[in-house]
Amino acid sequence: MNLGVIGYGARIRWVLDEISGIDPECRVTAITDVRNQQIKQELGQEQSDRISFYDTPERMIAAGNIDGILIGTRCSLHTEMALQILPTGIPLYLEKPVATSYEDLLRLKAANEAYRSEVVVSFPLRNTPLLQMAKEIIDSGKIGTVEHVQAMNNVASGGIYYHGWYRDEKETGGLFLQKSTHDFDYITYLLQLRPVRICAMKSKQVFKGTNPAGLKCKDCSDKHICLDNTYQSTSFDASWEYCCFAEDTGNEDSGSAIIQYESGMHVSYSQNFFARKTACGRGAKLMGYKGTIEFDWYTNLLKVYMHHTNRIETYEVLPDNESHGGGDAVLARNFIDVMKGKARSSTPLDDGLLSALICLKAKKSAEDYSFQTINWGEIL
Repeated sequence: MNLGVIGYGARIRWVLDEISGIDPECRVTAITDVRNQQIKQELGQEQSDRISFYDTPERMIAAGNIDGILIGTRCSLHTEMALQILPTGIPLYLEKPVATSYEDLLRLKAANEAYRSEVVVSFPLRNTPLLQMAKEIIDSGKIGTVEHVQAMNNVASGGIYYHGWYRDEKETGGLFLQKSTHDFDYITYLLQLRPVRICAMKSKQVFKGTNPAGLKCKDCSDKHICLDNTYQSTSFDASWEYCCFAEDTGNEDSGSAIIQYESGMHVSYSQNFFARKTACGRGAKLMGYKGTIEFDWYTNLLKVYMHHTNRIETYEVLPDNESHGGGDAVLARNFIDVMKGKARSSTPLDDGLLSALICLKAKKSAEDYSFQTINWGEIL
């Protein structure tokens, strides 16, 4: 299978490794990127000679002989690139968030309805063994109908949103779109209900300051005492070099949302970006009348607490690999099967659009201190 890539960044390279690990016959044969010369140097001549490089998606598509396309550009370009691909019918792997503005979201929704191409949206969490077990238990009726959810994401790698290009909110759309999009997706997937209303709040209490804009850790007078410096760090990519306490550091460092679903039940969700080490975790408690399920991807543990008997069940659900709890491998296999005509997308664009809509409504609510209706008619 011949793969074309638009935006050959770190995240999409990870996905490509998953794909080739499952099916070595899948290989990158075309790349469109603004850094083509740099990529050629990184890949080396032998590998580069087997790949055609293009300046625009249109030229790559016109050249033909592509079985699937992956979009891994910066977030603000996801919609624009997807709009180039959807009319072709070529299977598409699209990184989240699928859009970073209402305008882009509506354009993408219209194209999706017009062409109905197969799109695999990068939502690995719903595909993890841990979440699939949670869904199996919920669907069995063991805990009763889920009537309340408490979800959290205390991000261990939160520093990346303040040291590199992610700190530019014009590129990311903010951290509801960057992180919550995964969580809102898996919660809605588990509930199988339609979200109808949201209110949210966000704060920037830690990663802010008066250091000059553009300051890099290596040039900072506090580089030897700052707990968040990346100077000579082996934990960060070399591009994560900017001061997270400078006046140009974007993004909130915590956020919360309350979402009401069509049955009347509601979900509380909170995320934090300055917690570290064992204080971190990602998961949820889902409560029914008969019992509660609790799970955490950081521990790979799932617990079932029965409400009317003295019984607690504990399961350790180990993924096949550590990439997003094993979800990336499932997405990769699904995309391969979609390209071969053996399957439909397990994370279709409809779901990506809904998750982005919830995130944009959360952002609007946090900015306006308002309740927001989650309804396409509200923005059309």
